[in-house]
Parts: sequence; C-alpha cells; structure tokens
Amino acid sequence: MSRRLKLPNVGTTIFTTMSRLATEKGAVNLGQGFPDFEPPAELLERVAHHLRARHNQYAPMAGVPALLEQIGSKLARFHGITVEPQAEVTVTAGGTEALFCAIQAVTHPGDEVVLLEPCFDSYAPAVELAGGRSVRVPLTPPGFCIDFDRLAAALTPRSRLLVVNTPHNPSGSLVTSEDWQRLSVLLERTDTLLLSDEVYEHLVYDGRRHASALAIPALRARAFVVFSFGKVFNATGWKVGYCVAPPELSEAFRRVHQFVTFSVSTPVQHGIADYLGLHPEFFAELAAFYQARRDRFVELLQGSGFTARPSEGTYFQLADYSALSEAPDVDFCLELIETHGVAAIPVSHFCEQPPDCRLLRFCFAKSDHTLELAAARLRP
Repeated sequence: MSRRLKLPNVGTTIFTTMSRLATEKGAVNLGQGFPDFEPPAELLERVAHHLRARHNQYAPMAGVPALLEQIGSKLARFHGITVEPQAEVTVTAGGTEALFCAIQAVTHPGDEVVLLEPCFDSYAPAVELAGGRSVRVPLTPPGFCIDFDRLAAALTPRSRLLVVNTPHNPSGSLVTSEDWQRLSVLLERTDTLLLSDEVYEHLVYDGRRHASALAIPALRARAFVVFSFGKVFNATGWKVGYCVAPPELSEAFRRVHQFVTFSVSTPVQHGIADYLGLHPEFFAELAAFYQARRDRFVELLQGSGFTARPSEGTYFQLADYSALSEAPDVDFCLELIETHGVAAIPVSHFCEQPPDCRLLRFCFAKSDHTLELAAARLRP
C-alpha cells in the first residue's frame, strides 16, 4: 500500500549527525549548540526543592502563575514594556515548540511565510506542515544584514508571516532598533504578522544592547516573540521557553500549544520562578561571561588558517575556511571530524541557496580546556 507521508525530504538533522559522528570519532563537539557548563547551583537546588514539595503534576496550560509573573517583571526590566502575564505570556517546551505553535496558529494552506536565510532549520518544516510556502530572502554577507529592498519585493498579499531571528543563528548578527523601525514601516500597510526569534537575547557583545521587536508598539501588536530559559541557564535539556504575544494572538497560539505539549515541567517552572525572584541580576552578567569565551576562541583560531569576524551575539562563531580548502562546507566538516577531531556545522545547512562563501559554525559555549583542545587540533 502506498502512503503519503509528510516531510518526505526531511531526514535526520545535521546537528544530530555531527554530534553522533563526534561521539564515534572522539572529536571535540563544537557543532551542536549546547554549553558544557552546569546551571547555577541555586537554580538546581530550587528545582530539587519543588520535586520534593510535590509539584509533580500538570502545570496550568499557559504556565505556572509565579513564573508568568516573573517573566512579566523581566520584560519590564530589560525591555521596558508592560504585559499582562496571564493573557500575553505562554510557557513552552523550549523555543522550538514556541516557534512551531506560532507558525501553526496563523499559517493556512497557500499562505506564504517569509524567512531570512541562513535560518534555523525548524522554520521551513513547520511552514510545510501548516500547508504554507516558505519564501526565502537572503541576508547579506559578511555581516548578514537585512536587504530591505529584497524583503520588500518578497512581501505580497499572500505573505502571512515574516520570521526574524536576532541575535542570529548561525551568523551572530543583530537586528538593530533602526532595523525594527524600518520593518515596522514596511509592514504597516500589510496584514503580515511577525514571528521574532529572540532566544539569545542576553548574549550580545561589545557594549551593544539587544533590540527586541517588543519595543516597537506597531510591531508588538502583530508579533509573536520567542525566548528561551534553556539557553541562558545552561540547561538546554530542560526545554523551557516562552512566547509573548498580544491577547488575540496568544489565544490562537494556546489553541495549538494545548495539543502539542499542553504544559511544561511543573517543578522546573517553579524552580525558575524562584531563581528569577532571588537573582534578577543574573541576566546582566551573561554577556561578559560569553564574550570572554568568544574572544578566547577567536584568539585561539589565529594561525589555524581560519578567519573569523567576531560574532555580535549568540554563542556561535562563524569561521571562513577558504584559505584552507575549496571543498563544499559539508565535505569540509566531515574532513574536520575525520582528520582533525573537531565537529562544526556547515552554514549551507541553514540555507536553500547558500551564500557564495565558505563558512562553518562553531559553538564557543565551552570551557577553556575544550576550546583550547579544539583549537590545537585545528592548527597545523
């Protein structure tokens, strides 16, 4: 019997493949984006406390009230905005679930969703599952900035959603306040909604500040904005994120969320709420910590043949290998694992039409020992 299966062209992700090969070959894994640091000790203690305090049944669908309130306080503190947490914030199983639910909530068969590429690999499959069509607009290397003329040309009456990612994975580039203002003007005469992926909001370097879509009232009114606790607490395996959207969009979002995960780990939500209340200063310290990791890695790459333009944000660093090889980036990544014992991610994986450059993405959310070992293997 023939069967029509969804996502027929989607296989195992490159992250899974490279991590598996890194394990098999004993390679240093700078590919998949996870830190090798532990979460704060006091956060672990608060989660353990709630495990013992019998907070082990389903949480409310939108999130534990104490955590919703802490998220509201955090948004006021860092973005200067006021939200109604019960109506505008939804806790999700990581940022990926939030992205999926937002796309499913508003995309109908035949709708177009505009993606700025390179882009995270979950966007396009979610669009396809909703029956929509992805329209790709390339960002401009080497800075991977928005080409507003090409974006304007890509927007049509069928454009249901525009997806923006800042700080940007894989390039580390930032959308500025001025960029958001231009996007606001561009979208004001359209019915196009906005999905802003801001999971690396606190990892912004060199004195820059994260600019959120939430800070522009006209964008906030039409936006789903996605954040992640897993990234900032070195706890990607906890899969806790959240989506901020106006009440009407949050209601549509929750109609999908309730049938995807319904709710998120109850003791973890309580533990995060406690920690946020005890340590509101935590997020302000992250940028300096990760900038030191970035600077160390860029320094260690000197003499390796790789060239690196320091990342403006995230915990990823692009490195140009054109002085070392003319091989396609996937082939060069496989060669790195086999001959140098280091795993990276090819930038072409994030693109339908890869840019005309030879770039790999490395994760620098690692200890000095890990970064030094990787760099020693990369140097001739």
